[in-house]
Amino acid sequence: MYVTITAQKIGENFAQGSADFVNYLEKENEGKPIEEQEHFFNQYGEGVSAKEVIREIDGNKAKLKKHEPKFYSITVNPSPRELKHLQSNSEDLKAYTRELMKEYAKNFNREINGRAVNVDDIKYYAKIEHERTYKGTDKVIIENQSFATKILELKNEIRKIEEGKLRGNIKSLQKKIVKLEKEAPHQQNGKRIVRGMQKEGSQAHVHIIVSRKDMSNTYSLSPGSKYIASETKMHGKNVKRGFNRNEFFKKAEEVFDKQFNYKRNYVETYKARKQFIKNPDKYFASIMGLSTHQKAVAFKLLGNAGVKVPLMNIPTNKAQLAYKFFKKLKQTIDRGIQSSSIGI
Repeated sequence: MYVTITAQKIGENFAQGSADFVNYLEKENEGKPIEEQEHFFNQYGEGVSAKEVIREIDGNKAKLKKHEPKFYSITVNPSPRELKHLQSNSEDLKAYTRELMKEYAKNFNREINGRAVNVDDIKYYAKIEHERTYKGTDKVIIENQSFATKILELKNEIRKIEEGKLRGNIKSLQKKIVKLEKEAPHQQNGKRIVRGMQKEGSQAHVHIIVSRKDMSNTYSLSPGSKYIASETKMHGKNVKRGFNRNEFFKKAEEVFDKQFNYKRNYVETYKARKQFIKNPDKYFASIMGLSTHQKAVAFKLLGNAGVKVPLMNIPTNKAQLAYKFFKKLKQTIDRGIQSSSIGI
């Protein structure tokens, strides 16, 4: 499970309205019959129109200054293994999103009328998407790039020949292009994977647009706060502030596991990702300390993410941890995380 929270920006400035973002989330519905379209939903209902979402979010930003975020985007990205575990992607993800937003509310260190924040104070709308396309940062695109460059050069050469600017054999160049297309290391349905190509398999994920202000349009609830929990004086009164992002991310997977009886492997956990970033030696030692079955699952998950793990050469205890081996493995996993190919 990979969850992100971001303030919506246009260039260097925060978006003053939600229309562009909401309309972007409608892209998958284009050309589809109504019964196949995904609509916005929230804690209380479904079938919310894009027009209503824009009206509600943009009408809920009282007293927010131009340099302050008006709304945030939460993206919930289940891993392929998690999606495979679900019975019904859309309905299960809707149910999960509603439970997740309860945890979102709980992690604000704020009080509204003397009580803790709860989900009824949160104005949000969510939408499920089922498609993803390959980006320039994806590992498969990067590894196919040298072939893409050569193919482009050959196509430019053909164009110049056709324009009479160069002499050459067009058929011979076209055969080279066909050969390069087939030799590219990453293929999908017999075609070289290129930027913008739709990814195959289940790609379901959730986009949530959540207002900075509470339901009453009175209190500011910022998940981007640099504080986890603190107090400050406002108008002569002590006011709590802060949002515990670490706890929210941890709860995101705990809620999923409990709701769907999911058995999470160590490498899929938020704790593992944090440990990998802060202390890779402990990360690898933790993998080696897993049971034989869980270790095999961990290696399989890393392998599915494009991390080549030479199982026969992995040290079996901490004393044998080979620095060069794990440094190389860390670099590989780094690339996987950067391209969002590791669902942890």
